[in-house]
Amino acid sequence: MCHHVATAVFLIMGLAKPGDDPAPALPPHPASYLCLKTETPPVLDGSLDDPAWTHAPWTDDFQDIQGDRRPRPRFRTRAKMLWDDRFFYVAAEMEEPHVNGFLTRHDSVIFQDNDFEVFIDPDGDTHRYYEFEINALNTGWDLFLPRPYRAGGVAVDSWEIPGLRTAVAIQGTINDPADTDRGWTLELAFPWAVLAEHAGKPAPPCPGDQWRVNFSRVQWKYDIVDGAYRKTPDTPEDNWVWSPQGVIDMHRPELWGVVEFADADADLATTRPRPLADWNDRAAVMAVFQAQTDHKHARGTYAATTDELGLAPLGVTLILTRAGFVAQKGGWEVRQDSLLRKVVITPEDFLKSTSSNP
Repeated sequence: MCHHVATAVFLIMGLAKPGDDPAPALPPHPASYLCLKTETPPVLDGSLDDPAWTHAPWTDDFQDIQGDRRPRPRFRTRAKMLWDDRFFYVAAEMEEPHVNGFLTRHDSVIFQDNDFEVFIDPDGDTHRYYEFEINALNTGWDLFLPRPYRAGGVAVDSWEIPGLRTAVAIQGTINDPADTDRGWTLELAFPWAVLAEHAGKPAPPCPGDQWRVNFSRVQWKYDIVDGAYRKTPDTPEDNWVWSPQGVIDMHRPELWGVVEFADADADLATTRPRPLADWNDRAAVMAVFQAQTDHKHARGTYAATTDELGLAPLGVTLILTRAGFVAQKGGWEVRQDSLLRKVVITPEDFLKSTSSNP
């Protein structure tokens, strides 16, 4: 059951001092999407001609993972989303003149093929998030990340999604270099019962709830050699995403897009997803987190001040702790393990802090 309760709280606020230089440019606001509830679930056959999908808007076309400073992708990619009381639905359309796929074993390292990837962090704290990858042969790989790799996380490869439904349709042929294809489409249905395991919030969601989500398409370059596809030697893969990361690293959940769930009758012409609350504060503490992570990797210790990190003033309070550090701004806090959370102080805590600091 969904309940939205307003609570009065005092927040720890980190304010820049007068005379500080202007804050440096922070990452742009992530992409956002209004995900409509569907009364009738789509038929999952890989084709996107089901009536349910006609009501769902397309995302913007995918960009390079590093953003618009990189060339536009060679082939178009876009996605749609829907939800009901049982599933979170994802559809994707990928232009591809030579559809191919080679991995057939479940939980293979799917990004070694051209693939489509889904990342879901329900509560946006950068911990306990889900990843799913699929290729054009409908071979899948599901993973659970207790925390990101950069914070010492190790993927749980044995984690599975019971009840997951997947379907792929090819617009052309697969693994036939002799012809030219139009591309491939897919449909995915993630059961809320599984996503609820580490959601930290209602699953299925309530209308108005926001989850952090991103999509990635890994695309390799191939040559045709002796009538077969061969990866172009010494050529890295392309990474095309819905919400740009700014760096070649999908495992920075704080940069993922925002999916806001809405009722079936929401008017797309007049309703837009709410801007992500306190984005600049979140981005500022995460910038300090990344700088601290890099500092520790290079020098073996965390910096004691933001000045040591070489950052322009961000108005972030940095505190060293026995475990590592805490960076705070505007009520947002991140630890050395990348856990990002809103810090809420009750009136009682506020009174205690003021009485101990006359």
